[in-house]
Amino acid sequence: MLAFLLAGIVTAPAQQPLAIELPSMGDTSGAVISPEEERRLGEGLMRQIRQSTLLVNDPEVSEYIQSLGYQLVANSDNPAQDFTFFVVNDASINAFAAPGGFVGIHAGLMLTTESESELASVLAHEIVHVTQRHIARAIENSGKMNLPAAAAMLAALILSGGNPQVGQAAVAATMAGSIQNRLNFTRANEQEADRLGMQMLAEAGFNPRSMPQFFERMHQASRYYDNRLPEFLRTHPVTLSRIADSRNRAEQYPPRANLERESFRLIRAKLRVLSTDSPVNLIKVFEEALKKGRTTRNDERYTYTLALIEANRLDDARIQIKKLLEKEPERIAYLIAAAKIEMAGKQTGAAVKILGDALALYPNNHPLTVTYAEALLNNGQAETARTMLRDHLRRRDPDPAMYELLARAEEKAGYLADSHQSMAEYYYLNGETRTAIDQLNIALRLIQDKDFYRASRVEARLKQFQEQALAEAKR
Repeated sequence: MLAFLLAGIVTAPAQQPLAIELPSMGDTSGAVISPEEERRLGEGLMRQIRQSTLLVNDPEVSEYIQSLGYQLVANSDNPAQDFTFFVVNDASINAFAAPGGFVGIHAGLMLTTESESELASVLAHEIVHVTQRHIARAIENSGKMNLPAAAAMLAALILSGGNPQVGQAAVAATMAGSIQNRLNFTRANEQEADRLGMQMLAEAGFNPRSMPQFFERMHQASRYYDNRLPEFLRTHPVTLSRIADSRNRAEQYPPRANLERESFRLIRAKLRVLSTDSPVNLIKVFEEALKKGRTTRNDERYTYTLALIEANRLDDARIQIKKLLEKEPERIAYLIAAAKIEMAGKQTGAAVKILGDALALYPNNHPLTVTYAEALLNNGQAETARTMLRDHLRRRDPDPAMYELLARAEEKAGYLADSHQSMAEYYYLNGETRTAIDQLNIALRLIQDKDFYRASRVEARLKQFQEQALAEAKR
């Protein structure tokens, strides 16, 4: 992944004392690109990535990675920094940080980590590159390049998986290669990211030794890849020197067991099912284990249950989810899975009951709210779903999946102009600005002269989209 996007560890840091040198208050990086400009640049990049449908939009996965990321950010030296953490549906082992606090983790990397502390160590390193404004300083050193154009080219590389033979990415790769040479992070940046990242791990309750543990496993794995290293190993070289340095630093912290919550195992289980091309093969693995009498952990049984749902073996899935709920009747992941089984079986009333009771226990929980809204829609309760989603959106950052769900609820409830406005936001966040403009124009025609103030608000939003479309065309 290119250095402008990927907070890559490109050099082996020398051994340093635990003391951390923070950037001076006189840092000049803001003279080139302000935090607000970084955020806008990152948002534009995200719109392009979303357009590719590479993101994992599952609300449980999204909520987990956001929660883990902000647990670390709360223990950083800049806890007020805005971040958006997301998972890319890609089996490769990779992670990257984009301008404005956007941090992506590939599903393959999450499935490779063996503990939550290992996953947290990767996130912590990427967070530091953002909080210490390494990207802005790299831009400053690059000679004030055309930032929007650079973002567009780098997004093309992400969408192609780094393969320069994929369509238009061939041109983007050639141009972005020269950008990479001008934006490599300095040795000091990388040392700072390692040091502050490890400190963040410790203060957030994770095991600092997880960082060298993960490096060691990556180093050992590199022996078997020959010239086809995973992207993470190409952009994050794991040398013996770096392993030794991180191990020495970790030893200066008090011993601590790896923090591994059950939610980590369950999210990995869900990703395993979301990433597979054949749930039938997963089912065979677990059925063989059960036949041989091998003990099945909760997360393994959960994987089995989700695979059964995907294969539409609903009766078998009910048996498995019942066993899980007997052990943990209030586990959100199990309650959602139980509701999904009922929805798949067209028993929408039962699904509404399960999720309504769960929301009484966990008010405003995001995955429960989204799944409940889906169940309400399927059960003919569009008005209730609409009211709940509008209220939920006020408490959260813009979410394209929620706007799409809200649009469906508004359409079924008879609010056609509202539905087109919500779809406009959905398309805009997914990088389809001209389609978003079309949706707002339809909304305006439906409103006509019925509500002057509302029409004025739509026209103001339409103007913003038109300006964005013009900027995209120029780029």
